[in-house]
Amino acid sequence: QVQLVESGGGLVQAGGSLRLSCAASGRTFSSFAMGWFRQAPGEEREFVAAINWSGGRTAYAESVKGRFTISRDNAKNTVYLQINSLKPEDTAVYSCAAGRLNFESSYGNVFNRRAYEYWGQGTQVTVSS
Repeated sequence: QVQLVESGGGLVQAGGSLRLSCAASGRTFSSFAMGWFRQAPGEEREFVAAINWSGGRTAYAESVKGRFTISRDNAKNTVYLQINSLKPEDTAVYSCAAGRLNFESSYGNVFNRRAYEYWGQGTQVTVSS
């Protein structure tokens, strides 16, 4: 069992930055791939970024490439999402997720929210124009 708790969201002006954190409980954190997803009001939850167990491989949605950076610190059981150059359309609840995903053998699943087993409650990011 893995419990995930996000933090770092808030209200920010367009062009600003935020760093989201996701703290995981349990001793098996380093065995999981981690992902960030977001859900805007009235929209489906969408993939944002993912990172493999070691931090050596990452994946991003096209809409965030170059602006968002995912990283992890296995010693701290934490995954991060650095968000720069925020836009109003980035406004959403951001959730982290953990899944036993192999970037090499099942790369397509990295982008699929149904492939992740554990989810946090989410943190609100609101970007004003």
